[in-house]
Amino acid sequence: MIASSAGVSQDLDERARDIFRRLVETYLDTGEPVGSRTLSREGVPLSAASIRNVMADLTDMGLLYAPHTSAGRLPTDSGLRLFVDAMMETGDPTSSERHAIEHQLAGTERSFDDALAEISQTLSGLTNTAALVTTVKTDTPLKHLEFVATSPGQALVVMVAEDGQVENRIVETPAGLPPASLIEAGNFLNARLRGRTLSEARAEILREIEQERNEIDELTARLVAAGIAERSEDANRTSTLMIRGRANLLEPDAPKEDLARVRMLFDDLERKQDVIHLLQAAADGEGVRVFIGSENPLFSLSGSSVVFAPFRNETQRVVGVLGVIGPTRLNYGRVVPVVDYTAEAVSRLLK
Repeated sequence: MIASSAGVSQDLDERARDIFRRLVETYLDTGEPVGSRTLSREGVPLSAASIRNVMADLTDMGLLYAPHTSAGRLPTDSGLRLFVDAMMETGDPTSSERHAIEHQLAGTERSFDDALAEISQTLSGLTNTAALVTTVKTDTPLKHLEFVATSPGQALVVMVAEDGQVENRIVETPAGLPPASLIEAGNFLNARLRGRTLSEARAEILREIEQERNEIDELTARLVAAGIAERSEDANRTSTLMIRGRANLLEPDAPKEDLARVRMLFDDLERKQDVIHLLQAAADGEGVRVFIGSENPLFSLSGSSVVFAPFRNETQRVVGVLGVIGPTRLNYGRVVPVVDYTAEAVSRLLK
């Protein structure tokens, strides 16, 4: 994709590049078709007729199109790709944007999932888009495990991984289980699980329970087994997805065609597993990735763009992806560095 954009960019002379860049920047700012007179008034040192001739050439190249019979032009998805890859100027997030991100991640009195939910809400607000975050549920070494009584016959198993991820499970507790057994079961498992994955230790722990019945009583042993049991419903649920800020996609007084596009996008977002698969494509590369319009088969009909980046734990393994989704008329030059900075901030939190 990038090589193709670079090739097209080399085919444009300086005049065509300048007109194309100005047209795209004006479109991203206004959302309206851009005509030759508009560009002439904005400082292009050519007559309106000369600008129209260049715009016609750019249209023939597939970089611009006319939405209707007016003289104005809009960039195609290929045109926006060329702009993002070869012409877009990006800077650093502003001090207020950096402060908002760092402030939201400060503090330790939350689970990692809660911190992600809050930072995704912040990311949505900063970019005026919907924010997407997915975390991959992998079998990582555990730091701590605890049983918490929730109701008669049930307990919550809280598992904290060394990379900061938290998983909660509800398990059935044996009838007549004394409260002290919850503590005993947690201590038993923590002594054997710390620094090991659940799959690594599961068979050994179950074998030890069977062989060393005198170490823990029958009811506690059953609770331990329930706490580390594999659950079939988890087998196909390898990732979670958070979506924040959908209301940002509904602009006041939007034309009917835009509302139809947003409704279609909402329907796409409901297919969460497909969205997760799309976001996890970011794990295959470094830094921020941008999918524009038809480049992304999932959201192609809704005319949306996705900007996302992976975040990593202290071992540099990708443990999740965050980003934003909005119309193709995103302010890419501002959104890309904000997404990048947020992913780096979450990675620092995990370290």
